[in-house]
Amino acid sequence: MIAPVVAPVIAVDGLGGDDAPRVVVEGAVEAVRAGVGVVLVGPVALLRAELARVGADQLANLTIEDAPDGVLMNEAPLAALRRKPRASIRVACELVASGAAAAAYSAGHTGASLLAAHGAFGVLPGVERAALAVIVPTERGQSILLDAGANVDCRPSHLAQFGVMGAAVARVLLRTQDPRVALLSIGEEAGKGNELTKEAYAALVAMPVNFVGNLDAAQWFRGGADVIVCDGFVGNIALKVGEAVVEMIAAGLPVDALARFDHAKSGGAPLIGVNGLLVVGHGRSTSRAIANGIALTARLAQGGVVAQVAESVGRVLK
Repeated sequence: MIAPVVAPVIAVDGLGGDDAPRVVVEGAVEAVRAGVGVVLVGPVALLRAELARVGADQLANLTIEDAPDGVLMNEAPLAALRRKPRASIRVACELVASGAAAAAYSAGHTGASLLAAHGAFGVLPGVERAALAVIVPTERGQSILLDAGANVDCRPSHLAQFGVMGAAVARVLLRTQDPRVALLSIGEEAGKGNELTKEAYAALVAMPVNFVGNLDAAQWFRGGADVIVCDGFVGNIALKVGEAVVEMIAAGLPVDALARFDHAKSGGAPLIGVNGLLVVGHGRSTSRAIANGIALTARLAQGGVVAQVAESVGRVLK
């Protein structure tokens, strides 16, 4: 008899997001019914009440881990985590570090999520900076963009490592064995860009990746690369501009085109480079986005993305 596939257990920050815990619980229930195990992290009484509201208080493969506090969006993340040692995002990451969960997901405070992950997991050996890797739509399918906001100031060596780590993520998510890695710049020529991108270009040439050169910003949705590398300042602005443009013209877009640009479709961005798996969702996530984000987290956990990134970085250091 073939043994059944055991789905990974995902620790979900029940207080993470603008409309938490309502949409988080709804999304978690949807993910569980699709086959993912979930531990909801937050105040027990509050989460039980939400589960009862949606008729899922007896749902198998869904448990609750108590965490009395959450980090509010307007709080300074470091100060908040110091004041709230049992904050839901910290408890979720600690469950991963202890082996009680395979990965964590939160649509809450991004800064607090990154700090909690760094504190619980630490960085992988040889990694200089962890980065947020976002799935972006293209005319040909999808690409991975990193960094999407974890590091607003970067050195060329950081961007070179992002290329290596991004390629590992692309092998898991895009199922391509030799991902094309490009550097986001103001022109395709090697000499284009500021000093950071010029030096990063040379550093990426020396990396063991399929580096295809610069990617003009006007071409990044054309599908010319599987992995798009930039610093977090540029990446975050680019993504938010893209979201705003889509929202402005959504009424005139065909349904299939709009779906490709919907951030809810992927549901989140993994933090790559730490020794554990955390996926960060959009603060405005709907229940569908939460469910998709949890499913993405499970896919990354099953694909062994942390081990693949560690192996890729290790090859560079040899």
